[in-house]
Amino acid sequence: MYDIFGKYGAIRQIRVGNTPDTKGTAFVVYEDIFDAKNACDHLSGFNVCNRYLVVLYYQANKAFKKTDDVKKQEEITKMKQKYGLTTPERK
Repeated sequence: MYDIFGKYGAIRQIRVGNTPDTKGTAFVVYEDIFDAKNACDHLSGFNVCNRYLVVLYYQANKAFKKTDDVKKQEEITKMKQKYGLTTPERK
């Protein structure tokens, strides 16, 4: 991993998935965003051991969107209970 991704800049860390759900995935964290962009541009589709790399940027807003929606729904429910509000069920 360091040999392949290290060609494009200084790497801060590499985290490899070790559970059945994350097997085959890794997070490569670069020191500089421009190095990450360069690696993403050059390594996406690169063949390693007869497997093709899919290189993407980490997008926190997409990763945490589900949890944010759940938290917002919980807050709405608490506010409704606090103020004794009810809304009709949608059909």
